Amino acid sequence: MGAEQGWWLLLYVALSRAAGIEPQVAERQWRAVDVILDCFLVTEAEHPRALASNMNREKALLVLKQVPVLDDGSLEGFTDFQGDTVAKDEPLVIFEASVDRVQLPQAAALLHADCSGKVVNCEISHYLLQARPEATWFMANVQVSRQGPSVSMVMKTLGDADKGDVRQTTLNLPLSPQGTVRTTVEFQVTTLTQSLNFLLGSTASLDCGFSMASGLDFVSVEWRLQHKGSGQLVYKWKTGQGQAKREGATLQPKQLLRAGDSSLTLPSLSLKDEGTYICQVTTSLYQAQQIIQLNIQASPKVQLSSADNAPLPTLTCKVTGYYPLDVVVTWIREEGSRAPVQVSGASFSSLRQSMAGTYSISSYLTVDPGPTGATYTCQVTHISLEQPLTVSTRTVPNTEWEMANGVIFASCLFLLALLFLGLQRRQASSTRFVKTLRHSE
Repeated sequence: MGAEQGWWLLLYVALSRAAGIEPQVAERQWRAVDVILDCFLVTEAEHPRALASNMNREKALLVLKQVPVLDDGSLEGFTDFQGDTVAKDEPLVIFEASVDRVQLPQAAALLHADCSGKVVNCEISHYLLQARPEATWFMANVQVSRQGPSVSMVMKTLGDADKGDVRQTTLNLPLSPQGTVRTTVEFQVTTLTQSLNFLLGSTASLDCGFSMASGLDFVSVEWRLQHKGSGQLVYKWKTGQGQAKREGATLQPKQLLRAGDSSLTLPSLSLKDEGTYICQVTTSLYQAQQIIQLNIQASPKVQLSSADNAPLPTLTCKVTGYYPLDVVVTWIREEGSRAPVQVSGASFSSLRQSMAGTYSISSYLTVDPGPTGATYTCQVTHISLEQPLTVSTRTVPNTEWEMANGVIFASCLFLLALLFLGLQRRQASSTRFVKTLRHSE
């Protein structure tokens, strides 16, 4: 372990004690381990007219040597990388990278990704520097799935091998006795997560940090936003001065210079802040970046009202102020001791969009209270909600309408009875008249 790493470990212990978490530090000891990652080596296709999509990709291994990791007990029996354990029938390009000159705060996440059910994507490609013939440089981009971290590392080959040694065929570089291409990480840029969700109007912090080898000078950090095909500068720090193009955008200069923390803070988020952010850090020799997707969300508000239209009432579920667009409105009916059932037949209004960019929609349902009444629930599901929103109302039979129907029915029966009696009397009168005429004759 290098002197710089030892200093950082001492600093971590001191800060931990100041924060009152000394018992946890005592239980979890630092241990240097080899982090082994399955990668792809990406090289240019030999054909001069080949497209970028036709670039050659071959399997490779990236071995980050002796990375300090806090041992929580899961490293028992963990062994370091041995070159002779690699299958001979499938030769790989093996990059052995020392991390003595930089800090790698996401090492534990890389080491335990498989155990956490996550996938690590790793690509290694040439990093071109003009007029620097003394070595060969590579860029390793490592990303952990499911909201995991991302790390971009610039690796420089070590020039301690003679030209007559065995060389790697694809790269034409000398191999170590273990059959590896030996490199050292000189610069890295990392982020804790590659995608963030924040509510409209809240404050977002976009994580971005870097570490560089001694002898390099920090030059600048630049944050840019890409959205719907257009790009714009959000914040830039250079030569001791910060320039915010987005109102309120800030980073902490002291943390930037002391700890390599180039995280960006965005207050009062609006929908215009949504998009892909690029954190680009430049040193006197290298440049690397991280990409973070910022998603803005607005939670819907739900109102339920009823219009007592005869004979059946109509319920209106008004859903307002949500973003993004997709929302699901479900109607549920519950009557007595019966199990709740989903109701179909609802209609919807046209979609409305406010000046702020949020959406609103209404759902209408004509309901049947039944003989004893029923409870209707409007359930709204949206990505901004941990649980669906529900609003309920109870509908009862319309007794006035039923009474009116009864009066009408009784009136009809009464009129029919009168008509029947009138017809009978008329028929009886006609019969008596005929008999009278016959008698007079």
